[in-house]
Amino acid sequence: MSDLKVQNLRREYGPVVALEDMTFDVQAGEFFCLLGPSSSGKTTTLRAISGLEDLAGGSVHFAGQDVTHAPVQGRGMSMIFQTFALYPHLTVRANFEHPLLRAGLSSADAKKRVNEVAELLRVTHTLDRKPSTLSGGEQQRVAIGRAIVRQPKLLLLDEPLTNLDAKLRHDMRAEFKRLHRELGMTMLYATPDQLEALTMGQRVGVIRDGRVVAIGTPRDLYEKPADRYVAQMVGSPPINFLDTQASADNQIELSFLGLPVAAQGIASGQPITLGLRPHDIALAGGGSSRATRFKAKIHLTEPLGDVTIIDVAAQDATMKMVLREEVAAKYSVGEEIEIGFDPHDLHVFDRSSGARLGNGEAASV
Repeated sequence: MSDLKVQNLRREYGPVVALEDMTFDVQAGEFFCLLGPSSSGKTTTLRAISGLEDLAGGSVHFAGQDVTHAPVQGRGMSMIFQTFALYPHLTVRANFEHPLLRAGLSSADAKKRVNEVAELLRVTHTLDRKPSTLSGGEQQRVAIGRAIVRQPKLLLLDEPLTNLDAKLRHDMRAEFKRLHRELGMTMLYATPDQLEALTMGQRVGVIRDGRVVAIGTPRDLYEKPADRYVAQMVGSPPINFLDTQASADNQIELSFLGLPVAAQGIASGQPITLGLRPHDIALAGGGSSRATRFKAKIHLTEPLGDVTIIDVAAQDATMKMVLREEVAAKYSVGEEIEIGFDPHDLHVFDRSSGARLGNGEAASV
C-alpha cells in the first residue's frame, strides 16, 4: 500500500525549473532514499512534500489524503534539515518540549514523551544542556528527537549527515536503520551520497534534473542500471566506461582485446558505451573460465586498508579495478599485469542517449 504518492510535481523559480514531472511512491513503513547530485532537486522535493514550497503543478497524496495544498502543521510530517536547526538558547529538554506544548500537550504528558524519546536516542544525559555544549553526533540525535517527538507519520530527512565526520556518519547510518526498525515509521531520505542510499534505503529513487529517472532496490540499480547516468551514480569505485561500436558481424570491438566480444540486440555500427564495474575485473586466472584476458600497465594505486583501487591502462583505455590489499602489495606502479573480465558482466548503453540496450549485457564469444 502506498503511503506517499508524489505525482508530476513542478516547481519553478522564475525561469529556472527546479522540479519537472517529479513522480514516485513510498510504501507505508518503507525507508526510501532519493539519490542525486547537488542541485538535482532533492531538497526542493522534500520541501514541496512538507508544504514549504508552492507548486506550479502536480499533487502530493499522503495516507490516502490529498495534502497538496494542506497547511504544513496538518500534514502529519516532520523534517530534519542538513543543519541541525536547534534552538541555541533552549536546553535539549526544552527543544523537545517546544513542539509538544505548542500542539497543546500537557506538561506532564510532554515530559513523559520527552523522556521516552531521549531514552530511545540515548541522549538522556544531555537533557539539561544546551546544543552548543554537545558533540556533532549528540546534536544530530537531538535534531532527530525533536522531529520524532511529535510522533509524525512520515519523517523527511534532508542530507542530515553532511556536517558530520566519517566516523559519525557511519554510526548515524546504523542509528537511522535502528530507529526505522524500532519505530516502523515511513522515512524519505535525500542524499548525494550513494553509500548512504545503498546501505539504508530499501528502495532508491535516482534523481536527475528535477525528476526521478530510476527506482529500484540497491541491488537492482547496481546490477542492472537503467542508463549510463544511473550506472555512474551507483557503485564505488565508479563504473568504468568504454566507448566503442558494434561491427557489421554483430561484434563489439575493443582495441585492447585480441578478440571481439559478441553483442546482443544491438544494431550494426551503432555507437555504444560499455560499462564495466571495477569489482568485475580480476587478475587473469582468478576469474571465470569465460574471462576475456588482456595486458595492462599499473599507473596508480589507492590503498584503502583491506583493499586497493588500482588504475590500469590498456592501450587507449584507462580503467579502475579492485584487489585485496595482500594481493595488490605484490605489484608496483609501472608493472604490466594480465587481467580479465567475464563478458556477461559488461553493461551496454547507447552512446547518444545513455539508455541501456537490449538485455544490457554482452555475451561470451
